[in-house]
Amino acid sequence: MAVRKELLAIMACPGCKGSLADEGQTLLCEECGVRYPVSDGIPVMLPEAAIRPGEAE
Repeated sequence: MAVRKELLAIMACPGCKGSLADEGQTLLCEECGVRYPVSDGIPVMLPEAAIRPGEAE
């Protein structure tokens, strides 16, 4: 389930404040490359849930 466009438009990466792109099961920070999981359409924007570049999902 994708994140609503209205919600995505006001969200930012909690780490670097970069813009986010919806990739279905994750939100990708277009600045730092960190991915945040989406569970039942709800983004999990917690640092401990983040998937950093080079880490396995």
